[in-house]
Amino acid sequence: MSDVNGLGRVVLASNNAGKLREFASLLDAAGIELIAQGELGVPEAPEPHVTFVENALAKARHASSLTGLPALADDSGLCVRALNGAPGVYSARYASLDGGEKSDAANNARLVADLADKADRRAYYFCVLVLVRHADDPEPLIAEGRWHGEVLDAPRGANGFGYDPYFFLPALNASAAELNPARKNALSHRALALRELLQRLKELA
Repeated sequence: MSDVNGLGRVVLASNNAGKLREFASLLDAAGIELIAQGELGVPEAPEPHVTFVENALAKARHASSLTGLPALADDSGLCVRALNGAPGVYSARYASLDGGEKSDAANNARLVADLADKADRRAYYFCVLVLVRHADDPEPLIAEGRWHGEVLDAPRGANGFGYDPYFFLPALNASAAELNPARKNALSHRALALRELLQRLKELA
């Protein structure tokens, strides 16, 4: 099926529906069929590492080893300058680190509270993508992307997921959640990382 390095069917090492939608729309044009690991009975992998790249690699190898398919994993998060890079690798469970629930709403509430006395609202979304062609791939393909913006005090927009309603893009005068999916997929940290990854695949073909 694929015209990019013969990958064809690739398992996404995530059960996040938002990520699946974004990646599937971006990869479809490259002839790559993306399937969520949950559809193949793959449980979530542990993410014990303190770096994005180590977590992404662990997730990719885990999904590939249990399915026999090439696997794509990302580890991504929001890095806020005034919080010394937090929530960072803990973005998906930021509120639960303090005993709160693991949800977008709780994570955003903690972020706003942590920034209440901070004047510097600069932040960026960071994404590391790792693609393994098999579980023991000695040369995983790694790409990354950064999407710069600022953190808002109140949400704007109903699209996207995660911190998108609070992630403001001054150049566009809009939050990430106010962008339509096509626009976001052209600009986001995942889009930037995926374009880099696809370019590397083409170079290896």
